[in-house]
Amino acid sequence: MRRISLRSYTLDFEAKRAHLRSKVYTSDVTCYNQIRMNRATFDRLCGMLDDIGGLRPTRNMLVDEQVAIFLHILSHHVKKRVIQFRFGRSGETVSRYFHTVLKAMIPLMPQLFKKPEPVADDSTDERWKWFKGCLDALDGTHIRIRVSSEDQPRYRNRKGEITTNVLGVCTRDELFVYVMAGWEGSAADSRVLQSAILKPNGLKVPEGFLAPYRGQRYHLSEWREGRNPTNPKECFNMRHSSARNVIERCFGMLKKRWAIL
Repeated sequence: MRRISLRSYTLDFEAKRAHLRSKVYTSDVTCYNQIRMNRATFDRLCGMLDDIGGLRPTRNMLVDEQVAIFLHILSHHVKKRVIQFRFGRSGETVSRYFHTVLKAMIPLMPQLFKKPEPVADDSTDERWKWFKGCLDALDGTHIRIRVSSEDQPRYRNRKGEITTNVLGVCTRDELFVYVMAGWEGSAADSRVLQSAILKPNGLKVPEGFLAPYRGQRYHLSEWREGRNPTNPKECFNMRHSSARNVIERCFGMLKKRWAIL
């Protein structure tokens, strides 16, 4: 009877490193296709996770492979089984290191989250030049989740879906500066916003919110034809909607990643 080599049951460390080099270190194009960043950025992120986040290599996996697995999952929205095949790791290993890197990312928040910058007085951005001094766009959204049967009534929103109510703030160039998740889908948006403001390390609002006029509609067809309505409130609401659309695009990207997180 043919004997199976004992090597089949041991970790081939050099083979794992060669596989990682082919996915990440071959070229910037290959690296970007795999983890959505070039090699220099990837190397800098690994260094920050080591120095600031406390991420450490283990006997069977170095820091860069841990980070590569984490980024590959987020970049391609793939399941654990896919990562098992692509990186030659067990499902338990993939899951463990994903959460390890995720925990190491949290201390990097002050360095990675962009600080808001107000709209300048000489801004020429057609969407934002009307709102001098404005910092960011804020809104809430509902994201579907799975909860235990006894918790479902609290998480059922007015549409009957099981969701969590998420508050987000983003910059004009679609970068998140604040995200708060966890509130039940049944919670009102005003309650979620109040909670964010009252938290000790929560959302800081220097001068207040710039909201649209209630009950004032605008006629989109007229704006498309280049005929600006004469009603100041209608004009304000249209410009407000155009600028605020940036947070909707950010939420769209967030929801694509939510299933993995």
